[in-house]
Amino acid sequence: MKLLWSSRSPFVRKVVVVAHELGIADRVTLERVNVTAKETNAEVMHFNPLNKIPTLLLEDGSIMIDSPVIAEYLDETYGKGELFPRDAARRWPVRRLHALGDGIMNFNISRLGEKGRGEQTSEAFATAFLAKTNATLDVLERETDSLAPLTIGSIAVAVALAHLDFRFAEDSWRDRRPKLAAWHARFAERPSMRATKPEDVY
Repeated sequence: MKLLWSSRSPFVRKVVVVAHELGIADRVTLERVNVTAKETNAEVMHFNPLNKIPTLLLEDGSIMIDSPVIAEYLDETYGKGELFPRDAARRWPVRRLHALGDGIMNFNISRLGEKGRGEQTSEAFATAFLAKTNATLDVLERETDSLAPLTIGSIAVAVALAHLDFRFAEDSWRDRRPKLAAWHARFAERPSMRATKPEDVY
């Protein structure tokens, strides 16, 4: 398999962490590509008209797009369905955590986009993104115990928090969130996380 990849993308990292946790990282070839909101990448668009990564090219020629889809495909194909629980009692809480983690990542990327606009940066947007991120982190602090099992929810949240450190360390998200900080410190030591640390390389 080939994964169109960037060391800067938290959504790509989430997929690669899943591959490591499933023991199939050696079966996935990472191909570095650069995508932006302002330009198109012909190579990426050949496989994914959304011009987004991650995009996974399968051995049979099939193409998987979007990190939730790719992660679930990998879990269903190579795992035991533990990352994406199938029974309803566990499935929906895990998917909610997944959505919260992905939501933080989306806020981070939107904030980066605002920072990149220079003098045209909207302070209102930046303030709103930060307020939504902090509200989500407060929920996760109250619900830290739900992150204990290894699932796509805990992976998404861990990657999202690491991306906050990577891009917005000045937020000091650990302040007033001791339970979440302690959980993340433990999770960050997993081999899958240590092997996929972000780098600001284009």
